[in-house]
Amino acid sequence: MDPTPRDTERDDTERDETATERFDRNWDELLQELRVTQTGVQILAGFLLTIPFQQRFADLTDGQRTAYLVALATAVLATTLLVAPVSAHRLLFRKRAKQELVRLADASAQAGLVALAATIVTVTWLILDVVVGKGPALVAAGLALLLFLVNWLLVPLLVRSRLDRT
Repeated sequence: MDPTPRDTERDDTERDETATERFDRNWDELLQELRVTQTGVQILAGFLLTIPFQQRFADLTDGQRTAYLVALATAVLATTLLVAPVSAHRLLFRKRAKQELVRLADASAQAGLVALAATIVTVTWLILDVVVGKGPALVAAGLALLLFLVNWLLVPLLVRSRLDRT
């Protein structure tokens, strides 16, 4: 089936919504995204909080302990940033500040995703370093970083670039 011209248009007016309706929709979409990431980052941060209480923690090298602390710090940062829109919403509730809230939450979510990626790359390195050694750990962490860069940055930027040209 051939798309009609309306199906292929990239026009802000195609939704026939007011600015307020658009910010409400943007807020709802952002909340759905945050629900997915908040649960994962909170589980990861909780897991990291238990590691020092494990028997083998004393066996970690100084480099591994440093990696653990980096992973914990970035997990706390990711959790803070990904939950911040909830706090902002509570503080701005009924202040007619949806536009500002959406912009703040968007920036917070983007920064939170960067922190989450840093956490996962660092945890990948730490676990593989403990289990199989530095060489495989570096390769795995490098591949994890590459996966994040390709899937979370490069692919969306390529799509956006194509959309900007049409």
